[in-house]
Amino acid sequence: MLEYDFQSSMGHWVCMTAHLYGRAMNEELMPEGITFRQCQVLGWLALEGELSQVELADRMNIEPGTLVRVLDRMERGRLIARMSCPGDRRRKIIRPLRSAESVWKKIIVCAERVRARAIHGLTRDELNTLKKLLDRVQTNLGKEKIVREIAS
Repeated sequence: MLEYDFQSSMGHWVCMTAHLYGRAMNEELMPEGITFRQCQVLGWLALEGELSQVELADRMNIEPGTLVRVLDRMERGRLIARMSCPGDRRRKIIRPLRSAESVWKKIIVCAERVRARAIHGLTRDELNTLKKLLDRVQTNLGKEKIVREIAS
């Protein structure tokens, strides 16, 4: 049979935590009529500014075809615009529209509720330690390389 000590696997704990965090975000966003994918699109645009569809799919770790359907829905909802890149007409640049601001405010409220649930019972020192440890894990897995790719 398939055997593995998942209880001692850091990867298992990180993946399960990310999965549960995403599920909690979906639960909070659903009553607002917002999907977690839409939240991710707006989050990356807030963090980095305009991105191409390919860059955005890469950041979200999804296939470009999957992203197209999300962007179609967001474009119909007047949350984003897809603009042709002046240097490459095949490349589409994603830009948030002013009407996305009200949706973004709802997302922030939902995210704050999820964060409060997630860190319930942690001391400030524990939270700071958690951030430092996760930052170190990200660095070990190549965060600097990703940050350099994003900046270029």
